[in-house]
Amino acid sequence: MKTSKFYTLLLLLWCISLSAIAQTEWHNPMDTAVPYIGGRAWNAEIGNRSFNRMPDRFEAIMPKSVWSLQSQCAGLSVRFVSNSKNITVRYGLAFNADGNRNMAPLNHSGVDLYGKTADGDYHWIGTHMSWKWTSSKTDTISMRWERLSPPSHKERGIEYVLYLPNYNRLKYVEIGVDKGAQFQFLHESAERPVVVYGSSIIQGASPSRPGLMITNLVQRELGYPIVNLGFSGSARMETPLFDAMSEIDARAFVIDPMPNSFRLDRDTIINRAKRGVYKLRSKSQAPILLVEAHGMGDKVFRADVEDMYRKGDSYLHEAYQQLQAEGVKGLYYLPHSDIDMQDNDMVEGSHPNDLGNRIYADAYEKKLREMLQEDEWNKRYPPVTQRRDGCYEWMARHNAVIALNHTTNPEILLIGNSITHFWGGNPQMGFNNGGEAWNKTFGKRRVTNMGFGWDRIENVFWRIYHGELEGCSPKHICLLIGINNYANKAEDIAQGIVDLAALIRKRQPQAKLHIIKVYPARNREEKVARINRLLEAKLVCDDHTDLLDFNKSLLLPDGSGKIDPQFFGSDGLHPNEKGYTVIGKQLKKHLK
Repeated sequence: MKTSKFYTLLLLLWCISLSAIAQTEWHNPMDTAVPYIGGRAWNAEIGNRSFNRMPDRFEAIMPKSVWSLQSQCAGLSVRFVSNSKNITVRYGLAFNADGNRNMAPLNHSGVDLYGKTADGDYHWIGTHMSWKWTSSKTDTISMRWERLSPPSHKERGIEYVLYLPNYNRLKYVEIGVDKGAQFQFLHESAERPVVVYGSSIIQGASPSRPGLMITNLVQRELGYPIVNLGFSGSARMETPLFDAMSEIDARAFVIDPMPNSFRLDRDTIINRAKRGVYKLRSKSQAPILLVEAHGMGDKVFRADVEDMYRKGDSYLHEAYQQLQAEGVKGLYYLPHSDIDMQDNDMVEGSHPNDLGNRIYADAYEKKLREMLQEDEWNKRYPPVTQRRDGCYEWMARHNAVIALNHTTNPEILLIGNSITHFWGGNPQMGFNNGGEAWNKTFGKRRVTNMGFGWDRIENVFWRIYHGELEGCSPKHICLLIGINNYANKAEDIAQGIVDLAALIRKRQPQAKLHIIKVYPARNREEKVARINRLLEAKLVCDDHTDLLDFNKSLLLPDGSGKIDPQFFGSDGLHPNEKGYTVIGKQLKKHLK
């Protein structure tokens, strides 16, 4: 009797699960000419034909083992936004990967989901064993995340990143959400990526799940797109690999082949490393990092293996020294002592586990920060994304700004928050409160509106670090930011604006930089006035930097220091058409 009730309950739960899935709406990231696949350099060229990491034209020139492995999804991801309480991912695997005895099925054939808070922080989400798993064979696998709730801005939903399997090929992938739920795919940041070439360790052997592989850890923490060119057992620095990498407009190159290349002889290692570096340098001035094989976790009892690795490393170091002596600039080196594996950091002696991947990623991150000195983080305002505004998608606007600045070479850039965003112009996303005031101010001049609703100082730092000032040479840049940093002290807000001004000047030294004093807002007039006094004292003005003050025109003429409501919307924060007209007339004088 009890057994019968037990099976009845199981059947009921199964029926409920099937009913929930039946109410699911499915979305395919490949149902578009340029698929929503992150982590690959040739995404538009590869298109929606496959989940390959390289275009078909490379097949004839690549080593056969590399070409076979490039079809595995290491480092690939899908980004999307949804307010669904439940998410189901179903996908088809191309082969049975259970032969990879040194890694978990969730790593070689599973997917991994992370969500971001409205303030841009990543957090992992578990399935809690909610899946339909068929021993990693070619059948459809279904993984489900249930009862999801964002910690804030519930109506806005959550921005997700779904990492694809590290050691399997996909036939397809679909993302299911509750019927009627909001859903939108997002492209990853359109900025220049970091390109990482390496062995099975880079491809993803052997953390417990895809989100814990080295390049995915680095991607979340640095925020840069990462192109994963890890090829298990096949990283031997052949010429076609460097030819392919040289096509990528990269922020940095990481060359990490020694776990596979250490058995090559001295001359081969030196010649291939040097030839590869020169090939990259012939096309790009991006910094290049050469990486030694990691330290061995079992070196106490297997000194022989440690010695073989170190012998290969010594040849790589010779190549590095020769390149330095020959005057190659922007070349960096990561020794094995910085990736020092201990007893508990490895799986079987050749591949790092979760702990080892963390050590590896930390070493990468530290070195990349050293290499990308122009992106040194502001300690007062560590850069971060956000998604607080319901009228537009922040990352989509970021990509639109990058595209606009690369294609139109704007004369004027306006950087700010919603006060700038809602004035008008391009890219067109969200509200337009400025109406004709925009046209009267800028006319036919090429202007990029880089205002982002709800942005704070730290968000502008992220945007500048991540490519929004690249690809253009504006004559004027206007910066208005700080009103949304209401939780910060006036002193810190003023200093943050000054620090942003220095960063902008460094990136665009030819432009005239106009720092605009923070506009007053209802019930915040006193703090705004204090910020602006501090800003006036801190900012050093010269022929290329000035400080503009339009606030007198926005305040009541009675000397009370209160905003004049005729120039603002009902919130007492955003200017209306009349307010933008007053601002535009004064700004126009400085943009001649």
